[in-house]
Amino acid sequence: MSDAPSPRLRVAIVDDEALARAVLREYLAPMSEVEIVAECANGFEAVKVVSESHPDLLFLDVQMPKLDGFEVLELVGRDVAVIFVTAYDQYALRAFEVHAVDYLLKPFSQERLTAALARARERLQRGERLPAPELAAAARGPSGHAGRVLVRDGSRVHVLPIEKIDYVQAQDDYVAFRCEGKDYLKDQTLAQVEASLDPARFVRIHRSFLLNLDRLARVEMDERENRFAILSDGRRLPVSRTGYARLSALL
Repeated sequence: MSDAPSPRLRVAIVDDEALARAVLREYLAPMSEVEIVAECANGFEAVKVVSESHPDLLFLDVQMPKLDGFEVLELVGRDVAVIFVTAYDQYALRAFEVHAVDYLLKPFSQERLTAALARARERLQRGERLPAPELAAAARGPSGHAGRVLVRDGSRVHVLPIEKIDYVQAQDDYVAFRCEGKDYLKDQTLAQVEASLDPARFVRIHRSFLLNLDRLARVEMDERENRFAILSDGRRLPVSRTGYARLSALL
C-alpha cells in the first residue's frame, strides 16, 4: 500500500530585495508540494501575513530595514517555522547552528533549498517550533541592549522606543509596557525583558516591576515602612527591600 501524499507546504517569502524573492520563487515553482501564499518586502508585512494567512513556513531574510529578521522572529514566535536567509552574517549563522535552526546562505543552490525544505517538513511533522525568544536573544549578542520594544497586536506592530517606556509590569504570563499613558501587553517574562534592557537605565524595584530610572521622582515610605517609587507623573510603584538596595546603588 502506498503512502498518502504529504500535504502542501504553505510558505511565505520575506526579503526586501526583489531579486532575492524572484530567485526563491523560481526555485520553488517546480515543487508541487509547495504553495507560495505570500511575498513580503519587509518585516511588518511578514507579521501581517503570519497573522492573517497562517503560512506553515517563512523564508526570512536576516538583514532588512524597519524590522530585521530577529525582530520578526520575536514577534511571530512559535506561530510559524522559519528558514533564515542571509548573505554574510556569520554571527547569525553560529546562533542558528547552536539552536539547530536551518538557514540558506546567499547565493544558494536549488539542491540546498530542497534539503532545507525537507528538514523544515520533518520539524513540522514532529510538531516542533523554534525557541523564538531564546534564539532572538542569542542572535542579538551578549552585550546588545534593546533600543526599542516591539509588541504585536494581531496584524499590527507597536514600536516602543526604550526612552519612552515608564516601567514594565509582570501580569500573569505577560508583561505590560507602560508607554506614553498606555499599556502594551506582550507574551514574555519579566526576566527576559530585564535581560534585554540596559541595567544602567532600567532597575528591578520589585518582583513585578522594572522601572525606568528617568521616571523616578523620589522614594517614599508609608507608616508600615513599605517603600514606594513615586514617578514624575505621580504614579506609585511598590519597592521591595532588594529593589531598594538596587535603586540605592544606582542613585
